[in-house]
Amino acid sequence: MPFKNKFICIHGHFYQPPRENAWLEVIEVQDSAHPYHDWNERINAECYEPNATSRILDEAGVIRDIVNNYSRISFNFGPTLLSWMEVNAKETYEAILEADKESIKKYNGHGSAIAQVYNHIIMPLANAADKQTQIFWGIRDFEYRFKRKPEGMWLAETAVDIETLEALASNNIKFTILAPRQAKAIRKIGEEPWTQVKDTTVNTRRAYLCNLPSGKSIHLFFYDGDISQSIAFNGLLNDGKHFADSLLHAVDTKDDTSQLIHVATDGETYGHHHRHGDMALAFCLDFIENDERLNLINYAQYLELVPTTYEAQIFENSSWSCVHGIERWRSDCGCNSGGKPGWHQHWRKPLREGLDWLRDTVNEIFEREGKKVLRDPSVARNEYINVVLNRNDNTVRKFLSSNMIDSASSTDVLRLMEMQRHAMLMYTSCGWFFDEVSGIETTQVLQYACRVIQLASQTGGVDLETEFLRRLELALSNVPTLKNASEVYLRFVVPARTNLKRVGMHFAVSSIFDEEPEAQTIFNYKTFSESFIKKEAGDQKLALGITKVKSMVTLSEKKFSFAVICLGKHNIIGNISLDMGADNFASMQFRMVKAFEEGRLGDVIGYMQSYFGSEKYTIWQLFSDEKRKVLELIAQESMAELESSLRKSYNSDYQLITALSNNGIPIPNTYKTAFEYILNADLTKCFTSDRVNIKAMERIS
Repeated sequence: MPFKNKFICIHGHFYQPPRENAWLEVIEVQDSAHPYHDWNERINAECYEPNATSRILDEAGVIRDIVNNYSRISFNFGPTLLSWMEVNAKETYEAILEADKESIKKYNGHGSAIAQVYNHIIMPLANAADKQTQIFWGIRDFEYRFKRKPEGMWLAETAVDIETLEALASNNIKFTILAPRQAKAIRKIGEEPWTQVKDTTVNTRRAYLCNLPSGKSIHLFFYDGDISQSIAFNGLLNDGKHFADSLLHAVDTKDDTSQLIHVATDGETYGHHHRHGDMALAFCLDFIENDERLNLINYAQYLELVPTTYEAQIFENSSWSCVHGIERWRSDCGCNSGGKPGWHQHWRKPLREGLDWLRDTVNEIFEREGKKVLRDPSVARNEYINVVLNRNDNTVRKFLSSNMIDSASSTDVLRLMEMQRHAMLMYTSCGWFFDEVSGIETTQVLQYACRVIQLASQTGGVDLETEFLRRLELALSNVPTLKNASEVYLRFVVPARTNLKRVGMHFAVSSIFDEEPEAQTIFNYKTFSESFIKKEAGDQKLALGITKVKSMVTLSEKKFSFAVICLGKHNIIGNISLDMGADNFASMQFRMVKAFEEGRLGDVIGYMQSYFGSEKYTIWQLFSDEKRKVLELIAQESMAELESSLRKSYNSDYQLITALSNNGIPIPNTYKTAFEYILNADLTKCFTSDRVNIKAMERIS
C-alpha cells in the first residue's frame, strides 16, 4: 500500500468582528442581515450551525450520515464570537466544545481547538502591553471554555513579527499557523547556511522550528497556499470528492518521509461564503478518513508524532491577506475588497494615528489614576478577563478584592478597566480591512473609541473628544456627503452614546408598554422602582415614577424621577429629572393623575413642563431593538383595526361582488385589494393554527 506516513489537516479560522453596542453589550438589529436579526445570527445559521450537524449524501443524494465537522478538523473561534454564541447560539456553542472533546480522543490527547488573540488586533501594530494582554486574554478565554490549556494560537490575519512570537512562546504556546509567503528562509536543524524561500518554493509539508532571540522557540506551520486559495475563491467546495482529490494529489509521491498536507481558510468559507460548503467539507473528511493511505491529524498531534527537523525565519510585519505586509491596516496600500473601483483608502493612516493618539493618552490616565486605586495596574488589566468572561457579583467581588486598594471606589476601578478593554476593542482589524471609513466595521471601532473617550472623561476628568475629532477630519470618506471620519463619528456614533440618564429615559418610555416595569434588566443595566404608577384611558396612558438605574458593568448608579404620557399610537412625550425632591414629586403626581383622569391632557403636558422643564423625550429615545419592538406592536394593533374594517366590508359587500362577477362586470381594484387581503389572512390562519382546518380552506377556495 503506497502511503503510511502522510497526514491531512484542514484548519478553519472562525471569526466575526465584535458587533455589540459599546454601551449595551448587545448586537442591535442589522437590517443588512435580513431576514436575520444581525450578521452573527445569519452566519451562525449559514455556517457555524451546519458544520456541527453536516450531512453526507450517498450517490443517490440520500443522507448517509450526519457529522460534526469540528471534531475532525483543526479550528479556532474568536473569543468575542464565542461569547456571543454562548448566549445566542447555545446548541452550536455546546457542539463546538463537544467536538474538541471528541478530537482529544481521536488525536491521542490533543484537542483540535486552538486559541486566538483576544479581539483580532494586528499584533505587529500593537504596543508591547497590548500584545501580552491579547495573548493572556485569548488563553484565559480558551481555558474557560475548553477546560484545558491551548497548544496553538491563531494570530489575526496571521500578522506576525518576532516580538509577537516571543510573546506567544513566553506564554507556552507551542505553534502558530502562517501563510507560505511569510517564510523568509529555512535550513535543516544543525546545518549552517540558510536557504532563502518564497511562497512558491517553501515546503509546506513539514513543521518548522523558529528559534527566537530570547532563546525560546515556537513551531510554525506554513499552510498550502494554492489549495487554500482554491477552497476560498476557486470553487473547490463545489464538489467534496474534488476537494479530497486536491489534498491527495498534493502528496509528494517521491518523498518517503512524513508529510503534512494542510490548508487554512476563513471558517466561514464552509457555508457562508459557499452555500453547502459544510457538506463538501464533511464529504472530504469522510473520504480521507476511509482512505487507508492517509491519516487525518491535527497540528499538536503531528508535532508529537513527527520530529521537527527544519527551522525557519519569518518575514516580519507580514500577513496572509495583504501582499504589502501589514499595510492594509495602516495605509492606502491598494489592498481592498474590490467592491467600489476608484475608491481610495487614504483614511486608514489618519484613523490608525488618531486611535494611537487616543490609546497613548488614555494609557497615561490609566497609569496615573490606576496607581491610586490598584495594587498593580498591569496585573489588574490582565486579570480583568475573569470579569469579562463571567460578569456577576462573585467574579466582580473577587477581582476587586484581589486588585483594588481598600480605600478605592469600585466604580473608579471598573471604569479604568473598561477604558482599557475598549481601547483594545477599537483596534479590531476589520476596522481597516474594507473600502470605506463609513462602513459598519469602521463605525464599530469608532464606537469603541467613543466609549474610551467617555470613560477617560469620567476617570481622568479630561475632554479628549475635540482633539480626536480634529484628527479624524484627516480620514477622508469616499462618500461626498459624509466628508470624513469626524462626520461619520458625529452622525453614526454619537447618537448611540449612552449614559445612565439615557437608560432612565428608555425605562420611562418603555414602562408605558410593559406589564410589570417596576424592576427591569435593560441590557447590562438594572432598574429598581421606588415608586411607580400607571393610568390608562383608552389609547392614552400615563406613567410616573421614581427609579434607580445601575450599570452592571461599572456599578455606577443614579436615581431619577420621570413622567411620560402616550397620546395614542407612537405619540409619546416624557420628561426626566435627576434632582426632584420627594415633596415636589408627590405634588406633581397628584396634579398629573387628577388632570389625566379628568381628560385634561393639555394640563398634563403643562404640569410636565412646569415640574421638569422644557427638555422632552419621545419614542425615538428608545434603544434600537426596543424601539422597533414597540413600533411593531403599535403597527400590529393598527393592522388589527384595519383588518376588522376590511372584513366588515368583505362581509357586507360579498353578495355585491359576486353579482358583479357573475354578470361579467369588472370588479373595482379597491374591492379586489380588500378581498385579497382578507382571503390571504384567512388562509394564513388555516396554516398557522395547531390543526389545519380543511373545511375553512374549502370555503376560501
